[in-house]
Amino acid sequence: MTTIVKLGGSVITEKDRADTLDGAALDRLADAIAAVDVDDLVVVHGGGSFGHHHASEHGVSKTAGSDDAGAAVDIHGAMKTLNEFVLARLHDRGVPAVPVHPFSAATRDADATLALPTAQVETMLGEGFVPVLHGDVVAHAGEGVTVVSGDELVVSLARGLDADRVGFCSTVPGVLDADDAVVERIDDYDAVADVLGESDATDVTGGMAGKVRALLGLATPASVFGPDALGAFLSGGTPGTLIEGGADADG
Repeated sequence: MTTIVKLGGSVITEKDRADTLDGAALDRLADAIAAVDVDDLVVVHGGGSFGHHHASEHGVSKTAGSDDAGAAVDIHGAMKTLNEFVLARLHDRGVPAVPVHPFSAATRDADATLALPTAQVETMLGEGFVPVLHGDVVAHAGEGVTVVSGDELVVSLARGLDADRVGFCSTVPGVLDADDAVVERIDDYDAVADVLGESDATDVTGGMAGKVRALLGLATPASVFGPDALGAFLSGGTPGTLIEGGADADG
């Protein structure tokens, strides 16, 4: 059973302060991952104050590209630094985590369609490793490089690996309605569009609205939950908001 979990960038960093890790939060999430024996686990993490800050400085987003090699290296380097923090916390707890850098593998074509080969990740899983991917820049035909979000990576991985379970660990306990109550289930974007807003801090990948859109593109049901529920999700539960787009949903 393949499980993919994304650790939100806003959860593991101080997102309104450039290049600032929330070490205590990352420690708690690493504890939760280490405490549950999950077969075939893939971890993806967002950019938070590392990737988003540098991408914003260079004017690079999912749609706006740059052919400046220095910009590409700066954004990618910030994400590698954050990835190393995540790996270190997992290694400290005996989790066999290994890095997978999307810049070295993923691409966008001229129509902005993302291609992420998953054979490497699948082989890593077969050898008992926990692949850890992250938001990054990727080569984009005609645009130089653009940003690939952790949300997009989760969707691509879930399809390529035929994942059984997908979870998004966010700063909130689920998708919230106008009264700040958790929406238990979402199967239609338009039904919740009025309560989905952009992130309060710098975010070049779409905030909660982008997250819901991405998850509705999956055939695999996905859960959005807060940090305290990571252990429950990894143990087989469906905390927070369950998002089911169905096999025919558009990505």
